[in-house]
Amino acid sequence: MTNRLAEPPPTVSIIMACFNAAPWLRASVRSALDQSLRDIELIVVDDGSQDGSVAIGRELAAGDRRVQFHRMARNGGPAAARNHALDMASGRFVAILDSDDLMHPDRLKRLVAVADAIEADIVADDLVVFDDADRSPPEGFFRGARAQRGEWITLADYFRETLLYGRMPNLGFLKPLIRRELIEGSGIRYDEGLRIAEDDALIVQLLRAGARYRTIPDAGYFYRKHGSSISHRLSRADVEAMVMAGDRLAADLRDAPADVRRALARRNRSIRAARDFTLAIEAIQARRPVRRPGADARPPQSIPLVPHADRGQIGRLARHRPQQAPPRPPPPQPRRGCFHRQPAADRRHQRQLGLSIDLARATRAAGREPHLVQPSPAIFGRLPFFRLRPEMAVFASHHVRGAWRIGGWLVARDPYVHLGAAIGIARRVARRVGIAARWTLDRPAPYAVAAPWTKADQLFVTGHARPRADIVVADYMFQSRAFPFVARPGTPTAIVMHDLFHARSEGFAATGGGDSVAAIGRDAELALLGRGDAVIAIQQAEAAFVRRELPDSEVILAPMAAEPVAAPQPGETDRLLFVGSNTAPNVHGLRWFFERVWPAIRAARPAAVLDVAGSVASSFPQGGPAGVRFLGLVDDLAPLYAGAGVVISPLIQGSGLKIKLIEALAQGKATVATGVTLQGVEEIASQAVAKADDPIPFADAVIGLMQAEAERATLAAKALDTARVHFSGDACYRAYRNWLAKITTGLSQVSNEEARICA
Repeated sequence: MTNRLAEPPPTVSIIMACFNAAPWLRASVRSALDQSLRDIELIVVDDGSQDGSVAIGRELAAGDRRVQFHRMARNGGPAAARNHALDMASGRFVAILDSDDLMHPDRLKRLVAVADAIEADIVADDLVVFDDADRSPPEGFFRGARAQRGEWITLADYFRETLLYGRMPNLGFLKPLIRRELIEGSGIRYDEGLRIAEDDALIVQLLRAGARYRTIPDAGYFYRKHGSSISHRLSRADVEAMVMAGDRLAADLRDAPADVRRALARRNRSIRAARDFTLAIEAIQARRPVRRPGADARPPQSIPLVPHADRGQIGRLARHRPQQAPPRPPPPQPRRGCFHRQPAADRRHQRQLGLSIDLARATRAAGREPHLVQPSPAIFGRLPFFRLRPEMAVFASHHVRGAWRIGGWLVARDPYVHLGAAIGIARRVARRVGIAARWTLDRPAPYAVAAPWTKADQLFVTGHARPRADIVVADYMFQSRAFPFVARPGTPTAIVMHDLFHARSEGFAATGGGDSVAAIGRDAELALLGRGDAVIAIQQAEAAFVRRELPDSEVILAPMAAEPVAAPQPGETDRLLFVGSNTAPNVHGLRWFFERVWPAIRAARPAAVLDVAGSVASSFPQGGPAGVRFLGLVDDLAPLYAGAGVVISPLIQGSGLKIKLIEALAQGKATVATGVTLQGVEEIASQAVAKADDPIPFADAVIGLMQAEAERATLAAKALDTARVHFSGDACYRAYRNWLAKITTGLSQVSNEEARICA
């Protein structure tokens, strides 16, 4: 066995008092061990559990050297268990984690950084309060300014904001990080005479000892409400102990500043009101007359408490009481998968959405039920409503924050989205009538994929993904930030990669342009990709990169699938086609084509026409050169593909899903593409596409195919054969289905073991 005493002390000692927590203990410990701050120890002290907590605790300690498990000789309450853990703690800081709660993976790193940066002794973050049975939506705990910025907490502040059943959030519910030298240097310990509010009493002692207490607005602690906790109310013994503790505190602080004494007096009145309320409830339950417990008791004070009683906050603190019966394990749930994505589910992004729909179909084929969660209203951009595609029915449910669902339409709730749409229309009309002014310039909405996350987004994930997810798939690496807020540690996760964004950023920087999605560095991209258990790459080059750089991540190759047409389509001689959304690679590629390639094509083929389909038209408000037709959004691309003689893909930066290329192959089209377009699929598609990177060769390739129908038909046939062999649904998503089958087996084994232990 490793000698712990010979090792350097950890940065943080996490202490956990455990009583009858078998259904939640594994998840709680997992959230502690998954901290990005690896230099930790976890001290679990069992306080006389009567369920399977002891067996689970010993197993977890045997599986990770950072975990210590101890069992109290008798039940002494959470204060006694935490004092026992404090005696063994050796970290620079101490963090409290309840045995049924969870932590964000970056929580401790964030709190330690703040404490060191501003020399704080206590740092607390916001809570995500969620109902384990999903009977109520999750909530953030902080309100007002504290939810937006960091604030210092004085002793008077603390008393003002720790009123029982008060209107403000009770700071006593926070689980702060505490500098251990302050605890040890002052000899402070938990009051073992308190069965509830023991955390509160400890913080009061620390503030009296001169601790500097800071809150930060980030939500990092997941506070679980469940049936066992909300079934309790204050007992007479509990509340009387709190009244006596308040009276002792008032006596000790009789010489304190006036603001401290006033705040404490008000707090003590709230405790007495809670006692009156508790005694009244006991009398009602026993069918006794409600009597005043003392001369200073005022029953009317209890009346305002009634609306708050159902919140179960005080009962939550009493969950460690020994008379509590061991909770029963939750019933088995159907197998489900949950997808997170930001782009809107409408025709503006129909090709990108196609991959999500295909993965959802593969999920159903593997026996799982897919759900779609879109947590940010940024998906609307400046379009206040859009129609859902029929293919969206593959998802068992679809939840979009900030939207009304009206039949097959989604309508933005935010009036500013509607105002932005109106302003955009006004600008476009002004430009068309020849008004050239600064106010008429188009200002595209930020790309939703990389939009900053808000607390509302995070709570939406907890509220809508947590009840439905035993597998989570993030569409784009940026959405991997959602994983912790699903509040299910150990849930298998995967990230759909889409592209190497740092390579895109480097390419745009080299040419002086800017990406429409996000500028991100290599290390930052790897950090986001590393949050998933698996990475779903859509091309071989990306898969190889992830395997090399993230060896602990499972890599699943799932190229974009397509539905091949029945026969090659040579199309009409002088018709060209480009399909693209309004993203920087498409915009830059088209401009390069218009300036460097199109003049040579028109000189050789004056009747040549280029159809441009998709929202990329928004970046060309003045239209294009002669012979170019911007069609905008098109409901059905099939007729355009059938009529085009040559499809072009002149990308000079970025890469992405290769959607346009694969779509063209499946449509049996002769295609001229750059090497950027072919990145990642060169081995598969190089013989089925005419490749050209420079303007003159690109123009020559297009002109040659336009003039030689037989050659065009031959290349179209090769394209269709390539699509049938390499890009069918079965071929593309077989590895993904195998991954689902593997983790389904693993989940079933864990579920059966949990049922055995918790029964």
